Order: sequence, then structure tokens, then C-alpha cells
Amino acid sequence: MDSKLEVYIEGLNDAQRAPTLHKDGALIVIAGAGSGKTRVLTMRIAYLMSQGVDAFNILSLTFTNKAAREMKKRIAGIVGNNEAKNLWMGTFHSIFAKILRIEADKLGYPSNFTIYDTQDSQRLISAIIKEMQLDKDIYKYKQVQNRISSFKNSLITVRAYANNPELVEADAMAKRPRMGEIYAEYVDRCFKAGAMDFDDLLLRTNELLNRFPEVLNKYQNRFKYILVDEYQDTNHSQYLIVKALSDKFQNICVVGDDSQSIYAFRGANINNILNFQKDYDNVAMYRLEQNYRSSKNIVEAANSVIEKNKTRLDKTVWTANEDGGQIIVHRSPTDGEEGRYVASSIFENRMNHQLNNGDFAILYRTNAQSRAMEDALRKRDIPYRIYGGLSFYQRKEIKDVLGYLRVLVNPKDEEALKRVVNYPARGIGGTTLDKLTVAAKHYGRSIFEVMDKIEQLGPSMNINRGTQTKLKNFVTMIKSFQILNEESDAFTVAETVARKTGLLQELKKDGTPEGIARIENIEELLNGMRDFVEEQKELADATGSLAEFLEDVALATTLDNDTGDDDRVALMTIHLAKGLEFPFVYIVGMEEDLFPSGMSMSTRSELEEERRLFYVALTRAEKQAYLTYTESRYRWGKLVDAEPSRFIEEIDDKYLDYQTPMESYRYKPLIDADIFGDVDKSKLRLKKPVSGTPPKVGTPTQDQLRKLRKIRPAAGDSATPSLAGSLEPGTVVEHIRFGKGIVAGIEGKGQDQKAEINFENGGLKKLLLRFAKLKIVE
Repeated sequence: MDSKLEVYIEGLNDAQRAPTLHKDGALIVIAGAGSGKTRVLTMRIAYLMSQGVDAFNILSLTFTNKAAREMKKRIAGIVGNNEAKNLWMGTFHSIFAKILRIEADKLGYPSNFTIYDTQDSQRLISAIIKEMQLDKDIYKYKQVQNRISSFKNSLITVRAYANNPELVEADAMAKRPRMGEIYAEYVDRCFKAGAMDFDDLLLRTNELLNRFPEVLNKYQNRFKYILVDEYQDTNHSQYLIVKALSDKFQNICVVGDDSQSIYAFRGANINNILNFQKDYDNVAMYRLEQNYRSSKNIVEAANSVIEKNKTRLDKTVWTANEDGGQIIVHRSPTDGEEGRYVASSIFENRMNHQLNNGDFAILYRTNAQSRAMEDALRKRDIPYRIYGGLSFYQRKEIKDVLGYLRVLVNPKDEEALKRVVNYPARGIGGTTLDKLTVAAKHYGRSIFEVMDKIEQLGPSMNINRGTQTKLKNFVTMIKSFQILNEESDAFTVAETVARKTGLLQELKKDGTPEGIARIENIEELLNGMRDFVEEQKELADATGSLAEFLEDVALATTLDNDTGDDDRVALMTIHLAKGLEFPFVYIVGMEEDLFPSGMSMSTRSELEEERRLFYVALTRAEKQAYLTYTESRYRWGKLVDAEPSRFIEEIDDKYLDYQTPMESYRYKPLIDADIFGDVDKSKLRLKKPVSGTPPKVGTPTQDQLRKLRKIRPAAGDSATPSLAGSLEPGTVVEHIRFGKGIVAGIEGKGQDQKAEINFENGGLKKLLLRFAKLKIVE
């Protein structure tokens, strides 16, 4: 064993070292949150190579390109860059895309097939629904796309769908009886366009391994050692591929945590990890239970929640880290106040502890919750980044450039062709495009092939001579780019395309800040392509070609696009936060029907997945976690009362610090605003002095208010005139927005009676009692 590797392995704890040095056979590593599973995978690969296993015979599958790059970088530091280059390491989709390009001819695809992203798929499905003259309110293209995606991930092909009466009947009951026809047309159009969507990368790999035994044997012998990260997140299609590839030698190591299985909504099957020991012979099980990431309070609080799940593998996560602060639980009257509290807390923590903005993350259950957080952060001038929003490669001007690049690599790419054929405008309108589409279907050719033969086919298609010339010029331009592509790298081709298509000139006409930003985005794309070309020079079997760049873009995830250079607060859904860690984490919207989601509580398995999601959120925090909730929140345009999440109650109280709402920022006027209010004419008359001294009422102290116990009024939350008789100076009340306060005085009678109240969160207020939502506390 190399001396450098020995030093690294000596640095592992006993639990980490055991699976690292386990060479042959099947093994499963149950790795708790923050327990160093990436370290184990990395060291295990380096160890296998030190024991004579050829790097070409090792396959390592991850769920993000970021994770794969990080692991390969660490391995290169141990065994050297040249050997690390030979590893087959990457995401499921990138590795299987690589295999499919090598074996594409067996399935009838070109090796340079296009990979459709979600938007491409949705546009094609939308076009099919329109062509079939179906009701788009019933056949919603996003729902249809999701349905087709679930079919493919469950290995339900068009033929399997047609032979499954239950599926056909289910779609008929949902008033979508032509779902099967749409599915068949979509698959056919993708095939003719030489395109695969993300789900095809798995489905077609399964087809390849099952229909062609010689291909399966080839890759079984190649990948003698297989390692899978985040095994709990694999779906049925991924499971079958891994099972087929590993079946011959059974040298398979899977790493995962059943407590972090949170992707059932997109097909992940927790049973893959729960039943792993039944799938292979003599499986060895190892547990990584020491958490290196989080404080003791956070680890033990997370344990106290996840132990409520009945479906789980036995493990006890622990940490030797310091206790740390209690988890802060904060209640706000509204989501706006919640946002202001979070922004103020981040500002104060950053200033008090000399922290960076990047040390903070705000996690939420749904994307819609980001608005209140963004508003509050902007007002505090705190820079932030939203993950999962419109990523760089989804912006229109970038998609336009990529559209041209996709067409020149694969002229059959129908979606890309339709996008760019008349942008910038060159007189090829929608009517002409419709005629080309009909002709392509009639002749069984691609639209580009019909355009290439437009002189022969044009007259029969009723396309005039002028339009024929424009189409011919477009084809000539694309062919000139193809010639350039054969002898140049991706950057040179893209730069030429941006100039010669007129894209840059078109954007330069727009002198607005938005137009300038679009040009800067294209410049940034070209910069990125130059960097890509330079990076590819260092990789084995890489040429820096345009096809390689387009595949890299298609397979990139939102988080992979982040360079991490900017110091910003991170905002994201909890699903996107998996695998990340931050010193300070704010989990907002901790309310019933929001988290846990009201749409995910109909069965125990759904509720347990929501609990695992909360476990993931809480264990992202290293030093301090905050749980915030509101008393009321706008849902579907209506203000509704909110109830604290059950997950807060499931945490042992000793790990929690409940806080009353902090006072929001409020301008403190230099003059008394009451001088502008209504005049009480009774005070204008001289009154006889009343004997005795009125009670002196000041703003209640926090200590006074904490000791007060809340009692609910007998009927409803709203105060009624009958409550007025119960109020007198010194009475302690609570308001939905201003918190607790002490009545300073009462004036008026009947419907016009008012109370002057000193509130802990808002100062002195005068409220009309028939409208004020007050509760008496004692």
C-alpha cells in the first residue's frame, strides 16, 4: 500500500476503516448524516487501486456531478491524476449516456443523439397535444410529461402500457383516454429527432442490457467493482441497471441513509436499500454513526424526531462535538414578520460573530415561500441566491445559442430547429414551419432533410420561391457551421455561431439594461466554453468538442452551475439542500399542512417521508438551527390561521429554546401621533377632579409577559362588545400581530369603545374594540 494512502487510512475512525478495507463481495454502508461517507467511498476506491484493481474496472455512481468531481479530485491527490482519469465516475445519467453513445447504433440512434431537458420535452408534448386537437385544459402538458416520465422510470414502455388494462382504464377515468397515443407519438418523434430525454438514458440502458446479452457481458466484465452513493435515492430503473451490471462478480458497495430518503415523489424506492441484503449473497453491513458536522444538540434533536418513523434501519447517530446552542423556535404573526425576523437574525449573527453571508441558509418546503424571505433580505441589503430558480442555461438568450449548436451537431433535433429557424427573424413564419412539419411526417424524414430538398419539394408544398431561398440559405449556414465544427473546438464554433447568425447584432439593438445583460450572458457562456475546452484538455478520452460540451450542459444540475464565488445567503427548498451543510440554518414555515405538506399526509409512508425531509433539513446545520412558524399565512389568497408543525412537538423540549416574537423595526416619531387623531369632545369640558391617583401603566416587561398564561375566549377569536366590560386599565391582553400588552386606558361607549394598549411588539396602540382581535390572558 502506498505510504500516502496509509496516512489517509490511518486518519479514518474504526467504523470508517472497516468498509474501506473490505475488498471483495457485497457490502452496504449505512451512513448517518455528516458521518464521512464521501471520505469512505474515496478511500475505498484508492484502496482498491492500491490492491491491483485497474481503474478501468471500477464504476462509481453518484447523484450530482459536483459529488463526482469532488471525489475524483480527492482520489487524484492520492493515486495521481493520470490514474484517476481512467475511473468511470459520475452521475447515473452521465455514465449511462456515455455507454449509450458507444452502443447507440444497436438501438437505432446516432452516437451524437441530443439529450432533451424538461423544457424540450414539455414543448414537444405541448405541440403533439395541439396537433391532436385535444383540450389543453384536460391534457395539461406538464401533467402529461410527468405521467410519461413515471412510465419510463417504472419501465412501462408504449407496448407495456397498451398491454396494461389497469393503466389504460386509470387514464380514461382521469378523462385522458388518449394518453397512450400521446405517449406513442412522443416516443416516435424523439426517435426520429435522434433525441433522448433524461428518463430515456435509464430506460434505453435497461433495453440495451436486456436485449443484447453481449453488451451486458461486456460491461459486467469491465465493471468488476461497483460503488453507489446515496443508494436510498435510486429508483426502480436505476436499481435494475446496477443489479444487472453487478450480478456476475457481486463486488458491489452501496452507501446511503434510509433516514434521508426524500425523493419518493420522483420515483426513489426506499425498499432498494432496505432489501439490499436479500439481493446479494453474504452481504456485509457497516454503520457510520458518528456525526462530524453538527453540534450535539442538533444531532440528538434530529434523532428524537426520526425515531418516530416505523420503517427504518437500526442505527444511533452520535457526535463528539460540543453541545452547542439550543434550537431556537420563533413564532411570528405573519409570513412578512417571519421574513423580517429571519433577515434581522442573519444580520445580527453576521455582525456579532464576524461571519460571511455564505454561512447562512434559509430552507423551505415550497418555492412560493421564498418571496417573503427575498423581500426582507432586500430591505436589509443582504445579498442572496435562490437555488432551483431559473438557472443560467434556461435563460432565453442562452437557449437560443445552444439551439443553434444543437442543430449543427444533430440536424434532426426538431425542438432546437423550431426554436432558431426564424430567430433572428429571417422571414420563415409559422405557416411555413407547419407545412414543413406535415411534409416531414409524410415523407418519414426530419424537417431539416425536407428543408435541404426544398427546391424539389417546395412547389408541391405550396411554398413560394422567396421562402424557398430563405430556407436554402438557412441550411447552407448550418452546413458551414458543421464544417467548422469538424476542425475546431466548442468555443471557436460557438463564437462564430453567435456572430454569423445575427444573434449578437439582434441583442445590440436593444439598448435597455435587460438587453445589455443578455449580451453579457452570451459573453459569459462563451467564457464558460473556453474554460470547458481548457479543462477537457486535461481529461483522458476528451476532445473539447461541441458534442461533449452540450452533453455536459444537458446533464448539469442547478447546484452544479454554482461557482460558489459570491458571498450570498442561500435560499432553497429542502429537497435541494440534501448533501449540503451550513453553520446557520433557518427552517421556515414550520406549520401543519405546509410542513408536513397537506398533500403528503394521507398515508403513513407519506408522513414518514415528510419526517425524513425534516430530518435532512435539521442535519444541514453545523452550529445553530432556527425553526420559525407564523400564526397566520396567506394560502390561496386567503389569510388562514396556522398551527405549529407536529415536528416541533416531536423534538424533546430540552433541545429547544422558545422565543417570543422580536420587536419589528418601527420608526419612532419625534412627536405624539395622537395629536392628529379624533377629538374626544367630552375632554373639552371641564371635569371635577376625581379623588385618588390613577394607576400608572408602563410597557410590560418581557419577564412579566412570559409568566402570563393564555386562556381562550369562550366564543371565537374576535373581540366583541361584550369583551369591553371585561377590560380595564391593567388588564393583560394578546393581539394576533402585536403580541401581549397591558391596557392603559378605556374611552368611549358601545360600538365606539376604544382601548389604549401598550404592546410588547408595536408600542402604544389605540384599538376600536368591536374590530380588535384580542384575547384576555392572566
